[in-house]
Amino acid sequence: MILLQQMIILFLIMGAGYFLGKKRILDEHVGKALSWMIVNISNPALIVSGSFGGGMKAQELFFLLFLASGIYAVLIIIAELLVPLIWRREGQNGIFKVLLVFSNIGFMGFPIISAVYGNESLLKASVFLIPFNILIYTYGIRQISGKKIEKGEIVGNFCNAGIIACLCALLISITGAGEKIPLLVQKTANMLGELTAPLSMMVIGASFHGMNVKKALRNKKIIFFTVIKMIILPVLGMLVIRHLVKNTATEGICMVLLATPSGSMAAMLAMEYDGDYKGASEVIALTTLLSVVTMPLVSWLCGV
Repeated sequence: MILLQQMIILFLIMGAGYFLGKKRILDEHVGKALSWMIVNISNPALIVSGSFGGGMKAQELFFLLFLASGIYAVLIIIAELLVPLIWRREGQNGIFKVLLVFSNIGFMGFPIISAVYGNESLLKASVFLIPFNILIYTYGIRQISGKKIEKGEIVGNFCNAGIIACLCALLISITGAGEKIPLLVQKTANMLGELTAPLSMMVIGASFHGMNVKKALRNKKIIFFTVIKMIILPVLGMLVIRHLVKNTATEGICMVLLATPSGSMAAMLAMEYDGDYKGASEVIALTTLLSVVTMPLVSWLCGV
């Protein structure tokens, strides 16, 4: 199975990152620098490079936007209903709602999609980043901080490298301008994009050093949450999505985006807005480690 092989490769790279973190070679300072480079340079380059080889019709673009928005709407409804039943304290359940709704699209989803379905599939996957970014900086921050987000903050947070890369990729694809871009520029973008998977996995691996994963494994609530997040929701979601989507690559992209671990953005926002950073980090670490098994399992159960 291609996905299983890819997950094992990523897991081994995470292991290398963990080793470097333990040796304090890839320490917190270096990790932050690499994270900035991934978020602002290599991942945007990966997204844009996916638009060089093919195009997308406006009709398909709007369908994917509708599909992505629908998926996030359903996940938010489930989070609002389910999470308060597990974590009854008002100040605690907000971060877990965010962990349930938002997956690690940039650091894990895109590299996996690129490896399994090819760079051309990244163009479709990039559409999912648009509602992701809108919601993580509105619903996500509101849940973590308990504060209302001003319009100026939304606009400022929305104008980031990932979204700009998505819009550029969609524009290149719809206009068919990919063939006119010089080969030198294309190769540069491809080489920068290829850095995303190994660097992101190493940064994730290094972040495991010092985390108490054993504590998370002894927490029944977190285990229950992880089973729902990593297995039940992706499987049930794909049972519905496969009736709406007829394209194999699009179906696979939806499966990967649903089955990836909880997003590292949740921990970053929790740190910034005084949320439960330790709890978020434990869940992210646990879901990331278990994804090596759960993602191939979900793929097998769904026949994707």
